[in-house]
Amino acid sequence: MNAELLTVDGKPVLRFERRLNHPPAKVWRAITDPAELKHWFPAAVEIDGMKMRFTFPEEAPVDGTSEGEVLTFDEPQVFAFRWNQDILRFEIVPDGDGCRLLMTQVLGDRLSAGRNAIGWDVCLSGLTARLDGTEFEPPSDWLHPMEAYIDKFGLNRGTVTEEGLRFERDMVWKPVADLWALLVEDSHPEVADEPPVRATNGYVDTGPLTVVEAPHVLEYDSPQGRVRWEFAHDPAKGTTVTLTQSVAEKDLLPLLLAVWQVQLELFFAASFGEVRCPWPEERTQELRLTYR
Repeated sequence: MNAELLTVDGKPVLRFERRLNHPPAKVWRAITDPAELKHWFPAAVEIDGMKMRFTFPEEAPVDGTSEGEVLTFDEPQVFAFRWNQDILRFEIVPDGDGCRLLMTQVLGDRLSAGRNAIGWDVCLSGLTARLDGTEFEPPSDWLHPMEAYIDKFGLNRGTVTEEGLRFERDMVWKPVADLWALLVEDSHPEVADEPPVRATNGYVDTGPLTVVEAPHVLEYDSPQGRVRWEFAHDPAKGTTVTLTQSVAEKDLLPLLLAVWQVQLELFFAASFGEVRCPWPEERTQELRLTYR
């Protein structure tokens, strides 16, 4: 896990550093020439003066073309540009017979830091391979390193609200309809039905469904408080799931925060096709202590 998540001027910033065994001029060409960028950058890049255009390949989870602009072009030291709402900056620092490449990304959304971190790790490995003249094989496992970053950055943690607790998780670019189908296990729940099993756990007693707005909202009553699942999609930011529970007995918050963090971790893994059983009781109790 090479990336760091910083806060600079109130904004989330991912930072990467790579030591490259190549002269600055060669690295500069690799990060600024569209003909070279196509070998490691996640989208095709067009540069026309200060204007930039980014187009994702057909198989990418992100659709369409987006715009950007060059902000700094200081050869062969600094290349910075805006891509949608994010700012990317590449700095080349001479280091012996090679150089160090420092990359930062100012994020428009902190929740996306986990997927962006693993994404740039892979891209920068592709850049290194391109510079070295070797073949690069993208990893087949994106889930586990992404989970490691999410945990490292604390993006899986819940917060205490006036009503109870709240979680918001990035679900990458998964279609909302697919996440809904996963949550309800392809059933068609209605108000007054029992909640789908995947929306519940063994710690929170369940009552009947009170709100069903497929594929976005599922809500049910519980003796411990109202539970609500909500899915949303933003074309510029991706897909999120927000889970809230109203909690009157504040002494229950550490346990419930731990339980729902585990539940969302299981749901996230399931969205990548990895179903984990049985319930990780040890993980639950460890997290409970962190919420005290």
